[in-house]
Amino acid sequence: MKAVSIIAVLLIAVASALTLAPQTRLYQLQLTGGTLVLALIALVAILMRRDARRDRAVAEPARPAPVPVAANQAEAEVASFLALLQEKGRLVDFLMDNINPYPDAQVGAAARVVHAGCRSVLQQHFGIGPVREESEGSRVQVPAGYAADEYRLVGRISGEAPFTGVLVHRGWKTDIVKLPRILGGAAGRLPTIAPAEVELK
Repeated sequence: MKAVSIIAVLLIAVASALTLAPQTRLYQLQLTGGTLVLALIALVAILMRRDARRDRAVAEPARPAPVPVAANQAEAEVASFLALLQEKGRLVDFLMDNINPYPDAQVGAAARVVHAGCRSVLQQHFGIGPVREESEGSRVQVPAGYAADEYRLVGRISGEAPFTGVLVHRGWKTDIVKLPRILGGAAGRLPTIAPAEVELK
């Protein structure tokens, strides 16, 4: 575009110089007119290129670079959530330890710590509530068109819903999930659930 601008300016300068040269009036008008026409064509070309470039810039907005997602993203998030249960409630320690040698009182005391810590993690990361509000043992009706994952029907099942029966377990469901987000790590490596602790002496 710089070259076209320079040519246009030079053509206008040449046209101006030719009007001052001592030649016939008709020849000067022809030469000057031709030069001006060429200069105008060059200027129109410059303006058209500038408009085309501006339109292209508007038509193609900058797109953000895609965020790379690890192949095992879901597994990494689950491992991180398990790490939270370990950190707050020592759940993995409790489940992976052989509790048979310990007396019931000691297991019960440990279970209270696990219960309190894991419950707080669940409440922080999930919106958990019962599927049915009635008390267990009460008679309930399972409506027609019920969600198959919300009910487990046991006993003698015949015909079609609605069904009437005794509520054995209220069930649990969640409407909020806030798992920890993993921003990356070594390729193919899941996050550690709990680091090994080493006391230096």
